[in-house]
Amino acid sequence: MSALRLATMDDLERLTKLVAGFHEGQGIQQDDETRRGALVPLLEGSPHGAIWMIGPRSAPVGYIAVSFGWSIEFGGLDAFLDEFYVRERVRGRGMGSEAMLALTRALSGQGIKAMHLEVDTENARARTLYGRIGFSSRDRYHLMSRIL
Repeated sequence: MSALRLATMDDLERLTKLVAGFHEGQGIQQDDETRRGALVPLLEGSPHGAIWMIGPRSAPVGYIAVSFGWSIEFGGLDAFLDEFYVRERVRGRGMGSEAMLALTRALSGQGIKAMHLEVDTENARARTLYGRIGFSSRDRYHLMSRIL
């Protein structure tokens, strides 16, 4: 059973290392100062998002970062899965699936109407995981971004 708990400022150092590991694996270029600047507000309770740690408090194996928004289409609060990472050496043991299921139940219980994510079209393993826990493609839509 994987532990899932809301991250706090006490987790900053461990979380920063996990995020750096995720970014390295995804080819995301970001310096530590920028990374920490994005994490600290969420750890301090920003209403715009939250981060949950996966695994034991002393040695977490991953994290889930979510941002919150509002959707007229879905009828209220929604969430966007920003980052989801489980260390490679512990993948395939069900911890990620269990953590995501626990998180979706918790968010639903807090009034979140829908949760969205984007996944690399080449990442069949992640697509299978997300499908298994209830996410589906919205074939009529294509996520687009503009960096400001």
